[in-house]
Amino acid sequence: MLRVVKITNFVYNSSMKTRTIKEELEQRELELLSPYATKCLNSAGRKRPRNEQFAIRTEFQRDRDKILHSKSFRRLKHKTQVFLSPFNDHFRTRLTHTLEVSQIARTMARALRLNEDLVEAISLGHDLGHTAFGHCGEGTLDELLPNGFHHNLQSVRVVEVLEDMNLCKETVDGILTHTWGYKPKTPEAQVVQYADKIAYINHDIEDSVRAGIISENDLPKDCIEYFTSNQSARLGKMITDVINNSKDKPKVKMSEEGWFYVTKLRTWMFDNVYLDPIAKAEEKKAKNIIKSLYEYYTNMLEAYYDKDEIPQIVTDYISGMTDQYAIRRYKDLFIPMPLAERTNDDALLKKARERE
Repeated sequence: MLRVVKITNFVYNSSMKTRTIKEELEQRELELLSPYATKCLNSAGRKRPRNEQFAIRTEFQRDRDKILHSKSFRRLKHKTQVFLSPFNDHFRTRLTHTLEVSQIARTMARALRLNEDLVEAISLGHDLGHTAFGHCGEGTLDELLPNGFHHNLQSVRVVEVLEDMNLCKETVDGILTHTWGYKPKTPEAQVVQYADKIAYINHDIEDSVRAGIISENDLPKDCIEYFTSNQSARLGKMITDVINNSKDKPKVKMSEEGWFYVTKLRTWMFDNVYLDPIAKAEEKKAKNIIKSLYEYYTNMLEAYYDKDEIPQIVTDYISGMTDQYAIRRYKDLFIPMPLAERTNDDALLKKARERE
């Protein structure tokens, strides 16, 4: 015989509101993160209000995803980190550097109970403004422009103007201040400052060893004694140093001893790798490419724009180029070749002609 059980203790209240996934995540931040962490609910917001369509991500998660899906992020895969046109696919590019910074920063943020989503957004966006040919390209534009060129300022311009991502102010601040010498407003941005330096020092050592420019034993003896010559152990010690000296504190920092040896290692890398004639053998050619393109586009746009507008327009175009695209445009403009091989793609000229 079928028994029917009548449920009498359930009361439906139409005024009850189920929390969205976004709200649950925001509440989780309040409960689990450090008191010094940046919570989404306390964000200074965006320049423009955003319509809430799918309430499944926090604001910092949205920033991360906006950057991840941007065109400027995809172009990082073909931009130089240290070695121009590397013959070996195992050398870092600007994209793999960015991913390593993100991994290191997230490790530190998780251990310190900081906002991992904000750290990841800043990490993924910190180098969007880098030019073709890495620091060589940056240095060349810096020489050509009346007010100089700095990739962190260009990265901010990418997210705020060129791709207009409408990011949270905390994310933009972290992108701006990732370069040493700036003062970040959040501990998450401080984490990225350290992660960037830790990442490039260690992976540039590994790439330089692979290229045959140095060996691990060439590193300063006291740095080897302090960090060991093992790549993984050295990386781990730097990360652990930051965590141990920042746990439950309002400011993220390294120990004085650790920072001393990191700085010494960085200085040694500049003297023996970054400025090494072998590593930089092709930089004169790269510099000539950037300079020639800048001069060509500046002259080309004189008939279409005011003189004061042109440097920024040309800078935006050239700084967005990948290594291969800059080389291809140089070949199209300055080296004779069969007509069928030309790219026939001059976005600046098309844009200028639209003004007529």
